[in-house]
Amino acid sequence: MNDTVELHPPSVDEIRLFTARLGLVEDGGSAREGIDAVTAIEALKSVGAATQAVVTAGVAASVRADRRDRGLPRKQWDLGIASQVGLARRESHRRGGTYLGLARALVHEMPYTLQSMREGRLSEYRAMLLVRETAHLTVADRREVDRRLCADASTLEGKGDKQVVALAVAAAVELDAAAVARRNARAAAQRRVSVRPAPDFMGYATALLPMDKAVCVYATLRRDADALVAAGRAEGRTRDQVMADLLFERVTGGDAAAGPPVAVQLVMSDESLLAGGDEAAHVPGYGMVPAEVARRAVADRIDGGSVGATLRRLYAVPSTGQLTAMDSTARVFPAGLGHYIDVRDRTCRTPWCDAPIRHHDHIRPFRFGGPTTAENGMGLCAACNYAKDAEGWEAQRVVEHVDGGHIVRFRTPTGHTYDSAPPAVPLPLPTTMVETQLYELLVQRRAG
Repeated sequence: MNDTVELHPPSVDEIRLFTARLGLVEDGGSAREGIDAVTAIEALKSVGAATQAVVTAGVAASVRADRRDRGLPRKQWDLGIASQVGLARRESHRRGGTYLGLARALVHEMPYTLQSMREGRLSEYRAMLLVRETAHLTVADRREVDRRLCADASTLEGKGDKQVVALAVAAAVELDAAAVARRNARAAAQRRVSVRPAPDFMGYATALLPMDKAVCVYATLRRDADALVAAGRAEGRTRDQVMADLLFERVTGGDAAAGPPVAVQLVMSDESLLAGGDEAAHVPGYGMVPAEVARRAVADRIDGGSVGATLRRLYAVPSTGQLTAMDSTARVFPAGLGHYIDVRDRTCRTPWCDAPIRHHDHIRPFRFGGPTTAENGMGLCAACNYAKDAEGWEAQRVVEHVDGGHIVRFRTPTGHTYDSAPPAVPLPLPTTMVETQLYELLVQRRAG
C-alpha cells in the first residue's frame, strides 16, 4: 500500500478559504493542544513568509522583464514595484522595499535560508537579520554564509536574535573582513535624527551617530547633569530629567521650562481649546493627544512669556469636519495651500504609509488639466510620489459628499485599487441644522 500523497500548490482561492477556516479556531482544547497549535501556527507563519518571498520575487522579475522587452529606460524597470508590494501587504512603500529586497536575496542568493523558512524552522524576522548582516558581501560569500548557518537545521536551533546576528557577523568577518570594515565606514553616511511617538504625550528624539560621537554626546550630558545635581541646582529634578532638559536647551537654544521656540502646529477644536471640550487634538508627527494635555501645552506657552503662541483658524464643514477648500492658478502649490494640505492629510495619503508629507501632488496631473486646488491636492512622501509616476499607476478623486470631502483611489499597474480618506479635523462648537444647510447651499452655489 502506497501512503504517499502528491501535493499541489494551492490557488489563491484555496489560500483564502484556508485563511477563513483558520480564523474559526477557538480556545477549547487542553493546554497541550493549545501549545501544539501555537507551534503549528508559528511554522505556518514562516512558510507563509517564504511563499510571499517567492511570489514577490516572481512579480518583480515579471514586471522588470516586461518593461525591458518594451524598451523602457533601465531606470524605470523597478519604479513602483516596492509600492505595489507594500500595498499588497498593507504596509508603506518603505516596508514594501524592505520585503522586496528580502525576497530577492532569499530567492536568488540564499536558498538554504529560504528552505529553512519553508520548513517552518526559521522566522521571517530572523531571515531578515541574516539578509541584513550579509548585504555587504559578494554573492559568493553571502551564499557561503547561507550554507554555513542554514544548510544544517541544528545550527540555528534554539538561537535567539542576537545569537543569529553574532553568527552571521562572525562568518562575514571570516570570509571578508575588508568588506565589513567598508560597511562600517559607509554607515557613518547614514547618520540622521528622527522622532517617533511615545505613550503619554512623550516622544523619542533619536540621533544615529558614529559610536564615538554618540558616546561623547551622552557622556557630556551626564557630566554636566551630575555637576548641576552636585551643586544643588537640579531644582528637584533627577539626573535623567536634567540630562533631557540640557539636551533640549542646547539643541533649540531655548529654556526647557518655557517650551519649544518653533511652531508645533497643534490642531484642536475651538470647544476643546476655549470651552473645556473633550475632543482630542492632533500634533503633526505625533498623533492624537487628550484635550486637557493640549490645553495645558498651550497654557504653558502663554505663561512662559518668552515664546509667543498664535492661533490660526481653520474652517471645517460643520457636519463632517472636512476642511473647506482653497485653490491656486499656479502649478506649484503655494505655501498657504501647502500648509492647508499638511494639516488636512497629516501624513502621506498613500494607504498604510504614515511617512511625513514631503510633496504636495496633484491627484489628477496638472499636465492633464488637473487644477492646483485643495480638492485635487494630496500630501505624499517623496517615495510614494515618485512611485505614482510609474507606468500604469493612476490616482482618482472620488467625491463622497456635497461638502467636497473626498477619497483618493489609487490604481496600481495590476489593476488593484486602494482607497485613502483624510482624517477629520477636530469639529467646531455645535452648529444648528440651519447653519449646516446654509453652508451646504453656499457650497452648491459656488460649484454652480
